[in-house]
Amino acid sequence: MSSLPQLRIPATYMRGGTSKGVFFRRDDLPEAARVPGPARDALLLRVIGSPDPYGKHTDGMGGATSSTSKCVIIAAASVPDHDVDYLYGQVSIDTAFVDWSGNCGNLSTAVGPFAIANGFIPADRIPRDGTVTVRVWQANIGKTILVHVPVRGGQVQETGDFELDGVTFPAAEIVLEFVDPSDDEGDGGSMFPTGNLIDDLEVPGVGTLKATMITAGIPTVFVNAADIGFAGTELQPAINEDKAALAKLEAIRVAGALRMGLIKTAEEAATRQHTPKVAFVAPARDYTSSSGKRIDAGSIDLNVRAMSMGKLHHAMMGTASVAIATAAAVPGTLVNLAAGGGTRARVCFGHPSGTLTAGATVEQVDGQWAVTRAVMSRSARVLMEGWVRVPQD
Repeated sequence: MSSLPQLRIPATYMRGGTSKGVFFRRDDLPEAARVPGPARDALLLRVIGSPDPYGKHTDGMGGATSSTSKCVIIAAASVPDHDVDYLYGQVSIDTAFVDWSGNCGNLSTAVGPFAIANGFIPADRIPRDGTVTVRVWQANIGKTILVHVPVRGGQVQETGDFELDGVTFPAAEIVLEFVDPSDDEGDGGSMFPTGNLIDDLEVPGVGTLKATMITAGIPTVFVNAADIGFAGTELQPAINEDKAALAKLEAIRVAGALRMGLIKTAEEAATRQHTPKVAFVAPARDYTSSSGKRIDAGSIDLNVRAMSMGKLHHAMMGTASVAIATAAAVPGTLVNLAAGGGTRARVCFGHPSGTLTAGATVEQVDGQWAVTRAVMSRSARVLMEGWVRVPQD
């Protein structure tokens, strides 16, 4: 048994959107963890407190949910005309696994404020009062994100009156722009990897379902809520306490990943828990959110519920919001049809914690749909800063 003192690593604990995670400057990490590999994964697992068979993360910084078991590594930009590289790790709760296959749209919000506060942005670009646009290179998926951060008195503005369903207290509004957010991974190299807006997806043990599979923001498989026995107004307990429902949704995820060309065998899905996402959609309908807030059908375009790391998300992932906005903008997808059809540059959808509005600009090029930009508002703030401590072994 080791009796060495713990490692002491500079870190910042931040909320971004409806997620929170531990942020590091890459150069502050132990040398072996500054590059991808087992040493980095082992360090982040120990920071979060995984794997934890008790599912509590009592001995780490994690929150034992997919929204709170996250780590971010920030470095000076490796790509011209960008300010920082942003690398995101989704830490599994009960297995020794860090998934690097996708982005976290919510924590993308916090990357801008972190970059400003940690000296990655030249002082002459930071006004006393105004907005700083931080150009972020999302290193997991190789995409550009513009984070428009409000500044007051030369410092990042964190407090304000912007309210975000799924976050208890108001804060300053931060606008996110995802530039060319379609992911070329998978078969076909297009936003719709099967080449179709709607497919018949054969799911073993479930049946054949209509599905829209898209790679904007994050690879996502959309199905109709009614086709799998749901109303689209469910809250977390209705799904997360139903083992049969979880198994059905995981089967859909695996079938979608295979059809999209993200994996070659069903067994590979276990090593790719973060992507693709599965979401089910339904026409707008009244419901009561998890906070007790009444959501009227007339205030939204549709209802969407999405799975994250095997559980129903408490609100909506930022990257999945990009997928929703993009799919809603393309006439004929399941998301678009659930929202009423037609063309739309913005969509307001209901999720378990309330509502969210996101927009996307799409176009057809040589008969193929492409998304050029997606926009949404979030908020972020520092929760704690200092050092995390990790046993040296």
